[in-house]
Parts: sequence; structure tokens; C-alpha cells
Amino acid sequence: MSWATLSGGLALGLLCAVLTAPVGVSGAVFLLPAQLTLLGVPSPAVTPTNLLYNVVAGPGALLRYRRAGPLLTPLTRRLLAGTLPGVVVGAVLRVLVVPDATVFRLLVGALLIPLGLWLLARTLDPARRAPAPDPSPRTVVRLALAVGVVGGIYGIGGGAILGPVLVGRGMSVARVAPAALASTFATSVVGAATFALLSLAGSGNIAPDWHLGLACGLGGLIGGYLGAQLQPRLPETGLRLLLGSLAAVLGTFYVVQALR
Repeated sequence: MSWATLSGGLALGLLCAVLTAPVGVSGAVFLLPAQLTLLGVPSPAVTPTNLLYNVVAGPGALLRYRRAGPLLTPLTRRLLAGTLPGVVVGAVLRVLVVPDATVFRLLVGALLIPLGLWLLARTLDPARRAPAPDPSPRTVVRLALAVGVVGGIYGIGGGAILGPVLVGRGMSVARVAPAALASTFATSVVGAATFALLSLAGSGNIAPDWHLGLACGLGGLIGGYLGAQLQPRLPETGLRLLLGSLAAVLGTFYVVQALR
């Protein structure tokens, strides 16, 4: 792999993390289509490469959030209880059931577009933003399990889905962001390891692109720290709108790619 490609991966990782870390998303949601289209990472190897990015990039934002308060909150523990087993299931499904990149893009779009529009609607309509009780611990674990499976398939760790759902249910972005990022980091470690093991027993492009994943992750490590510093300076409504817009725009991008 050329130095130009690695440098491009580093720059993309930094930019994605700066934009998404304030809302509890690792940046992998934007990096994945860039890897497919700009950097030429084959499918399904793009999924573990994206998970590797999360593993390297995650500590940057987590370090900044850790200085503001504890990371291992009850919400974080519940998310981990669901996402960790879920990502193993998702990794197996990605290799055996959804190896095709076109189907993969359509599934991502079908998931993220309605999720982003739902969060935008709840944010812009004051009636929909009426205070609601937190979901029960059992509901959070079940949601995290489902998101872990999806994250294992998509290679996004799950934070891009958990964030909009939990914020849409009424939780503050300041509360959700560190928990979602901690869950994404731990899930990505397990997911990347699962893909590495599957590559030993299977054939094809299953193992991550280690050099590119590390280069993107280094950029994300720096960008995540910078993005997390911005979060306290941004209004809650602005963060909600940013999170919803990211989900909707990214989902639309995936669908357009697939239809082409």
C-alpha cells in the first residue's frame, strides 16, 4: 500500500472523528464508505478494517471524556452487556450471509435514514421532546444486543445507532456520548479479534487491512480527542440535530452508492 493511501486514510480518520466524537460516534460511519470507494478496501474486509480503526481511535475521545467524569457508568455497563456478545454474532453473519457490498450498503441505508429522520423530528418538534422516563435496564441491554449484531455486520461498533436511539428516547447527549463511545471501543476490540479468527479458518478478504486500519485509527485518535473537547461548548439542540443529520445523510449516501 502506498504512502499516499496511508496518508489519505490518516486524514480521513482525523476528519471523521472530529465531526462525530461530540455526539458519541467514533467516525467509522463516515470512514466506511470512504474505504469502499476512495481507498478500495474489498468487502467484507472493510468491516474488520473499520473495527480496527475504532480500536486505535477510541482512546482519544475516551481519554478526554474520562477527565470530565467516570466512563464506567450503569449505562455503559448495560451497553457492554449487550453489544459484546452481539458483535460476535454480527461478525459471523457478515462473513457468511452478507458478504456482498451492494446488499451491505442497502441495509445500512435502510437502517440509518429512518433513524436520523426520527431524531431530527423529535428535536425540531417541542411536543415530541417532552421528558420521558429512561428505558428500563432490560430494554437497554436488549437494544444493545441488537445493535451489537448490527455493528458487527457493518463494522461501525454500534455507537452510530445507539446514540440516535438513546438520545431520541430523551437522554442527554452529554450522558449518552461517553457511554456509546466506550461501548463502541470494547465492541470493536472483540469484533476485530473475531474477524481475525474467522480469517484463519476461511478464505477470501476477511482479515482487516492492518496498515490502513492503523493509519486511519491514528488520525481518529487525534481527531477524537479534539472532537470530545468541543462537546461541552456545543448546545444540546445543536448536538441532537448534528447526530440526526449525520445518520440521515450517511444512510442516503449508502443507498445512492448501492443503486449506482
